[in-house]
Amino acid sequence: MTALVFMYETTIKSQEAIMQTRPLGQTGMEVSRLCLGTMTFGEQNTESEAHEQLDRAVAFGINFIDTAEMYPVPPTADTQGRTEQYIGSWLKQRGVRDDVILATKIAGPGMAHIRDGSRLTREHIHAAIDTSLKRLQTDYVDLYQLHWPDRQTNFFGRLGYTWSQDEDATLLEESLSALKELVDAGKVRAIGLSNETPWGVMHSLQLAERLGIPRVASVQNPYSLLNRSYEIGLAEIAQREGVGLLAYSPLAFGVLSGKYLDGARPPKARLTLYERFQRYNTPLAERATRAYVELARDHGLDPAQMALAWVNSRPFLTSNIIGATTMEQLESNLASEALTLSDEVLEAIDAIHTEIPNPSP
Repeated sequence: MTALVFMYETTIKSQEAIMQTRPLGQTGMEVSRLCLGTMTFGEQNTESEAHEQLDRAVAFGINFIDTAEMYPVPPTADTQGRTEQYIGSWLKQRGVRDDVILATKIAGPGMAHIRDGSRLTREHIHAAIDTSLKRLQTDYVDLYQLHWPDRQTNFFGRLGYTWSQDEDATLLEESLSALKELVDAGKVRAIGLSNETPWGVMHSLQLAERLGIPRVASVQNPYSLLNRSYEIGLAEIAQREGVGLLAYSPLAFGVLSGKYLDGARPPKARLTLYERFQRYNTPLAERATRAYVELARDHGLDPAQMALAWVNSRPFLTSNIIGATTMEQLESNLASEALTLSDEVLEAIDAIHTEIPNPSP
């Protein structure tokens, strides 16, 4: 064992008492309550910056890393897969593969630059995992997720529902059967869903029971003070079926920090750089954000840490996916692990939500 590997193993063990862990479904794996999101690696963050974030997260006690084949974001043909490559080079250099729980995702339909049009068919799933494993420089991933459904349904902020026969959509049965083959081959330890609906989760669980397919362990969906739509249907499934939430965008692309209020556009910030990220940048979202920021400041709290601590406190949460572009942001996000919100603050948060519910679904 090298001195570097010993240092990392010792650090991880010494931090276990600080970072809370929660079960990843019924897999037997325990994941840290905070998960390091990586979609900025390769776009807003260089390889060395990515490694620095990974080092700090692991030293703090995070054992859970989430990525995807389509990352970084915004997705382009030139950068696709770069995030996995950066994580792979870190895993190889540090020698800590067995100390972290690594999650990645296969892209759903609509990505023309991924395999000439990504789908969730058996063929695409097998091709995608092999390519991801090569980039990640590992023989297996701990959690493999369907990034979004192959069928037409409500995700990525879509409201309302229009029935579609989806004659060319890949059936969940085919996708999950292919994932079972990956589990049987030892390439994947557990499977999960992302941007999924209550019907999709329950149908997956029914297929698992009927066909002997592995149960999905988790659902990675957006969840924040500006988007609590997960609570309608999916939260009950998490509690009753043991398929917990991996919460993404808990700071709504940084909006809940308050840094974009009154039209501010900090240099190098995501909403400053990329016009496509408007989901959390509406007048109603700004009104709600202002209320949450003022609440935090009235109680002597950092607005971003309050927003993260609130997500951390949810009983249906498996892990809260934090992301950062600077080490200062990462340190602030990590500090949310130690923050417990008072009943007064929690009640005030619910009062704001009642007045301005889900402004950024």
